[in-house]
Amino acid sequence: MIPFADYHMHTPLCGHAVGSPEEYVKQAVRLGLKEMGFSDHAPMVHKPMPGITMAMDELPQYNALIEDVRSRYAAQIDVKIALESDFLPGYESKTKAIIDSYPYDYIIGSVHFIDDWAFDDPDPKVKEYWKIHDVNDVYRKYYGLLRQSAKTGFFQIIGHCDLPKKFGARPSVDLTDEIKATAKVFKETGVAVEINTAGLRKPISEMYPAPHCLKIYCEAGVPLTFGSDAHDPKDVGRDFDKAVDLARSAGYSEYLTFKNKKVEKRIKI
Repeated sequence: MIPFADYHMHTPLCGHAVGSPEEYVKQAVRLGLKEMGFSDHAPMVHKPMPGITMAMDELPQYNALIEDVRSRYAAQIDVKIALESDFLPGYESKTKAIIDSYPYDYIIGSVHFIDDWAFDDPDPKVKEYWKIHDVNDVYRKYYGLLRQSAKTGFFQIIGHCDLPKKFGARPSVDLTDEIKATAKVFKETGVAVEINTAGLRKPISEMYPAPHCLKIYCEAGVPLTFGSDAHDPKDVGRDFDKAVDLARSAGYSEYLTFKNKKVEKRIKI
């Protein structure tokens, strides 16, 4: 049995995805999903980043595209409209203005930046920064930013909760206390974490978050969603059988769906 909802997928408007929204919907229907959520990259609030996120003036087009497939495929699948929004300290008001500008069903909060360094950018020049950063310090700062992001109240889901591992960088010290502190904040603020299967398609070859991290979130009572992080229609719902196995091994027995930024359903797995 696979989850019936994939809550993390993109569109070509972000500049690094392929396939029309309709192709993503058709793939979801083929897989037997009952629900899916488009959560494309919201415009960056600190500077335009073409090829990484959509531009501010593209938001109405994005909303209209998803509304179109939502209405045309309503009899076959429930299509939710969402965003993946970066958390950048100091830009909270601009971030809130974007996510409040439309009746989104949920917002995935993600941390891709530490200061001005996009630590998960595959650009070889950007990856060079890993050579001048202490890996343990990167992880500590990252978890601190995750906690700050949850405390804003902007997000219903926190995305790929151990993203710094993407290219294989692992901490050399035990960061269990950092993860537990993060789980405590997630529980207190009511956000869910996602099992994001895209990690299996990255150099690390492991879903986000790692099994020991996910177990800590489960033990803290942090709820769960599932996302493929698809940037290509063929990746919709990909490896969800493995995601269910990971969820169960961590102790989870249910996951959430959202509507109008509120929990809509709790689904058994």
